[in-house]
Amino acid sequence: MQQYILFNDQFQPKDAPLLSAGNRAFKYGDGIFETMRMMSGKLQHVAYHADRIKSSMKALKMEGYNLLDEYFLKQKTAQLIKKNALKGNVRFRLSIYREGEGLYTPQSNKVGYLLEAEPLEDNTYAWNSKGLLVDVFEDVTKPINKLSACKTVNALPFVMASIFRKQHRLDEVLLLNQNGFLCEGISTNIFVVYQNTVYTPALSEGCVAGIMRRVMMQLAKKHNFPLVEAQINPKILLEADEVFLTNAVSGLRWVMGYGKRRYFNQVSKKFSLWLN
Repeated sequence: MQQYILFNDQFQPKDAPLLSAGNRAFKYGDGIFETMRMMSGKLQHVAYHADRIKSSMKALKMEGYNLLDEYFLKQKTAQLIKKNALKGNVRFRLSIYREGEGLYTPQSNKVGYLLEAEPLEDNTYAWNSKGLLVDVFEDVTKPINKLSACKTVNALPFVMASIFRKQHRLDEVLLLNQNGFLCEGISTNIFVVYQNTVYTPALSEGCVAGIMRRVMMQLAKKHNFPLVEAQINPKILLEADEVFLTNAVSGLRWVMGYGKRRYFNQVSKKFSLWLN
């Protein structure tokens, strides 16, 4: 059955060649993206996604950020799953790029978008019964600046980290910021449990302002569990009791090992239960 994407309000075949040679996302990485999850027909944490899209578009000086609001996200995702006859468990990727001509200096700050949908099996954030194996990726660090919290399409550090992960047969790798402190995973935020307190890199450390990161912080507050945003030395991984990773699609996944170090998952499981 033919599957479709939504490209600037028009349904197009999923494999249709749509981007021109002058597309600014292709030429300059001039864009952002948002991954979202729908469970049982409900788009999860839609207000947080809309908020991050708005703040990212403002940071990139893109026009029209007030139009890509909660209503837009709900309406367009509903249209796409109906067109593709998908059930209520879906992963979406919304790519937003600056339109128009120009070299490094754009001639316009108006935007275009592309929305993709892919079916998922689970209608909950599934617990990974087998813990992940991770390592630290040191070859390319992430800079700290006003765009660090945005999910931009300029993702070469994560591509290189993914190649490292594949070469070393790992489940995930952890990136460092320009100062050598823990930043984030390839597509995840990091949480380290040490002496019954959860630590996560502060946004000032250059990590993405993850949707599930925000949810975890709210869950910790709701259940009176100590959670601290901090600058985290990667050496703590050798002493930590637990490590878990989060993103908007998979929810929470616990880490079993880093090098020879092995971790527990009691706190991770608590947060997973609270999430579901």
